[in-house]
Amino acid sequence: MTEVALLFPGQGSQHVRMAAGLYGHDEVFTAAADEVFAALGPDGAAVRADWLTDSPAVPLDHVTRSQILLFTVGHALGRMILSWGVRPAALLGHSVGEVAAATLAGVFEVPAAAELMWRRVQELASAPAGGMLAVAATVDDVAEVLTDEVVIGAINAPRQLILSGPAAPLAEAAAKLRADGRTCLPVPATSAFHSPALAEAAARCLPSVAAAQPSPPKIPMVSGYTGRLLTDTEATDPSYWASHPVEPVRFWPALGTLLGADSPLSAEGQRVLVETGPSQLLAKAARIHPVVRAGEASVLALLPARAWGPEADLAAVAACREALGR
Repeated sequence: MTEVALLFPGQGSQHVRMAAGLYGHDEVFTAAADEVFAALGPDGAAVRADWLTDSPAVPLDHVTRSQILLFTVGHALGRMILSWGVRPAALLGHSVGEVAAATLAGVFEVPAAAELMWRRVQELASAPAGGMLAVAATVDDVAEVLTDEVVIGAINAPRQLILSGPAAPLAEAAAKLRADGRTCLPVPATSAFHSPALAEAAARCLPSVAAAQPSPPKIPMVSGYTGRLLTDTEATDPSYWASHPVEPVRFWPALGTLLGADSPLSAEGQRVLVETGPSQLLAKAARIHPVVRAGEASVLALLPARAWGPEADLAAVAACREALGR
């Protein structure tokens, strides 16, 4: 028996024309994306235009494009996979990917999810400028550069961290880490996601989440924030969702839960993790997990690591579908 878990990526995975080759070619994907754009009202046309062009009017790394488009693409890809007859045993989202996962699981209706996402990005856009930094290091290795402003924004693997904070303090932290021989790379972001810098903006998002009336998930979800199975109490608590821009992402602990003894995936049979979004960053992290390296689970990426055109998108999706069929 094969059991499938879908992994939905978040901030930093976006790139120009991500998954755009599927739009207009896959009927389910196209309809699901259009449903989100329609829910955005007059703004939907501008967001879609920036997604489908090589030269977006608003850069895709800006919070008002990256977040809503990662949600849109993740949701549409998930709907496409469901149309193949695949019934995921579990979902795991990274950052904004958890909202895409939750919408697929029925926690949010699509129009409500689109509206709360749009309201959220408007609030986050008003926050002080900041950024994120990928660091090849352990938590102990970066302890000396952490402050009230520069924090660990994500734990993607034991030696794959994301630091987050306002631009100037983050640059100072990067300089110190590089001086110590640490490899650091900027993450495509114009906001300090998963840091206290977004606390006030995130708090203003609470009413829009409450208005979306979240429900218990119909598909088991592993929380990328607690690292545990998402409970019905958490799923229906607006404050849980409103806190996401401030709280650190614990992807590696969450992956451990997904592949561990308490997983909604059966330990028997074949376990397949499918990255349901662009760039293959989660797939790369998942492939170094001991369970995957031992051959007890496998990892597939639904899309190419880069935008190579419609043919590449369609070919990658076809290959993934064939692999799942086997």
